[in-house]
Amino acid sequence: MSRNKMRTFLTMLGIIIGVASVITMLAIGQGSKESIEKQISDMGANMIMIFPSSGSQGGVRLDASSMQRLTLDDVIAIEEKAVNVSAVSPLVSSRGQVVSGANNWPTSIQGVGTEFLSIRKMEVKEGIMFNERDIRSASKVCLLGKTVVENLFPNGESPLGKTIRFNQIPFKVIGILTEKGQNTFGQDQDDVIIAPYTTLQKRILAITHVQSIYASAASEAVSEVAVDEIVAVLRETHRLRPSDQDDFNVRSQQELISTISSTSQMLTVLLAAIAGISLLVGGIGIMNIMFVSVTERTREIGLRMAVGGKGRHILTQFLMEAIIVSIGGGLIGVTLGLSVSLLIGKAAGWPVTVTENSIIVSFLVCTVIGVFFGWYPARKAASLDPIEALRYE
Repeated sequence: MSRNKMRTFLTMLGIIIGVASVITMLAIGQGSKESIEKQISDMGANMIMIFPSSGSQGGVRLDASSMQRLTLDDVIAIEEKAVNVSAVSPLVSSRGQVVSGANNWPTSIQGVGTEFLSIRKMEVKEGIMFNERDIRSASKVCLLGKTVVENLFPNGESPLGKTIRFNQIPFKVIGILTEKGQNTFGQDQDDVIIAPYTTLQKRILAITHVQSIYASAASEAVSEVAVDEIVAVLRETHRLRPSDQDDFNVRSQQELISTISSTSQMLTVLLAAIAGISLLVGGIGIMNIMFVSVTERTREIGLRMAVGGKGRHILTQFLMEAIIVSIGGGLIGVTLGLSVSLLIGKAAGWPVTVTENSIIVSFLVCTVIGVFFGWYPARKAASLDPIEALRYE
């Protein structure tokens, strides 16, 4: 190995690239998974969403958004009867053009209850949140997200106390929401206006039902129990018989986290498997070089056997060489993988998380590869006939 430094390094190169690739791919996959889970948790890890299900009227299949199956009575029933639900808020929304002076911006306005911000893990950065009195009187007050503020007030002036118009309806700005950025699906969570739901019902949408209901479980541990309670309460308030299907859909963040996590895990395994192919190629390279080494050193093997060397000694010698090459490449590959992962995280801004398991597994795999692919050449060397080996030219 010391006499053939370049050949030894090139043999290691396949293992180095393989180990570095596996560690980097696992780091990217794990980082993405944790980032997605964090973003969903920031939306409200205990959040539960209730929507009307689609239906038909006069033989025509209608979209779920057009169904009028959720009411304020449902909100009150959930609040009173679902013991594992800590907060409930109705939600109605509309899209339109919001105007302030010479500036305008297309956005959405959401009509909600006072507990909506706590359910969605949103905070008021400046100003105040509207109260129950504003909801009862359908006050024309609102809170603005950062994106709306930047487009309506580009010169940096404070919007607090100013009046804006949404679809010709005036709203007084009483608060500014803390920035949340984009969610997991690329939607801008700051491009929104928050107002009392009664204001939207009476002054914009002219409806009495609610489009959806947002709730929060008392804790993540009882999230599924809270979902079951909500289903039972809504079936009771909607007077559904045991044989009737639900005319609503209930979804929890835990379901979303579980689905996305399993998908992300599958992609991570796929990336690691693709990167692991280079480890296999590296192992084949080790086997190839070990065969060359056995051929080159046939006379040496014959001489060692002639002076008393046993087959197991020859086997151990060549097997140890293969393991040293593999482990050496693995150590360099781990260092390279860590460096590349950190570089990608800083240069590209991708979420990267290097776990101990990825390092340990990569190192163990390269050791196993050294033994597996080094065994056959070493076995061939140990089984050589000493006389024939000494005659070899």
